[in-house]
Amino acid sequence: MSSAQSHPNDPLHGVTLEAILRHLEQQYGFDGLADRIKVNCFSNDPSIKSCLKFFRKTPWAREKLERLYIKSIGEKMPDHLKTVAARKTPPMMPKADKPAATGSGENSAIWGGNNKK
Repeated sequence: MSSAQSHPNDPLHGVTLEAILRHLEQQYGFDGLADRIKVNCFSNDPSIKSCLKFFRKTPWAREKLERLYIKSIGEKMPDHLKTVAARKTPPMMPKADKPAATGSGENSAIWGGNNKK
């Protein structure tokens, strides 16, 4: 029984990350991949080796790569990748307002303010 028959709902089953990268690089080139997935490994001195290292360590980017691969081969998107947009990283905390540089306050010595009262 082939891997496609044993896992009919998962087009990624049995496909290595390297095979996915090689397929997409042949289809789109590194420039085309950089346009589709905004990661430095596609735009700054790209190679299969550097991309493999990055995608193995970065789950959110790997999900984007897998989604692009599935679309490129015309397969149905598996359930575990359908909700990738809902799993965005949490928003960054807003930056705290900087205290006015009046020279007074408890941190004025640290921040170089005037210590005269």
